[in-house]
Amino acid sequence: MRKLKVYLDTSVISHLLQEDVPEKMADTRKLWEMFKNKKYEVYLSTIVLKEIQKCPEPKRTQLIDYLNEIEFTTLDITEDVTAVAYKIIELGILTQKSFDDCQHIGAALIHECDCIISWNFKHIVNVKTIRGVRAITNLEGYKMIEIWNPSVLLESED
Repeated sequence: MRKLKVYLDTSVISHLLQEDVPEKMADTRKLWEMFKNKKYEVYLSTIVLKEIQKCPEPKRTQLIDYLNEIEFTTLDITEDVTAVAYKIIELGILTQKSFDDCQHIGAALIHECDCIISWNFKHIVNVKTIRGVRAITNLEGYKMIEIWNPSVLLESED
């Protein structure tokens, strides 16, 4: 069976060290073990890498060490990705203030990932964004994409 192409936004990686939300951190670490065992094809964009570089030390180094434990494909932010990001804003799904989040979604859509995995409930994992992205995939002819929190991938293990 083909592996799921999973796009990770920065919130997933940062939750590997998020001790103030131990349940989310535990789920993220379980998921990370699945990534280390190559259960999924992991994708992230150059936006994720830039956001990690902005973290203070020692967090930055710790997150980079975690990334070095897994295989992943880095997606560039192309004109097509940026066009999708602007479409998300134009349709009122998200605002210009959330442009990086729009680019995360655009990168996953353009590169035909099966799902976006995020702990960002404010901008990504919510009904408005999920419905809006579904509308864009229908209007623009992109492959359908799921938007889930990391725990969803764990539930599939039961």
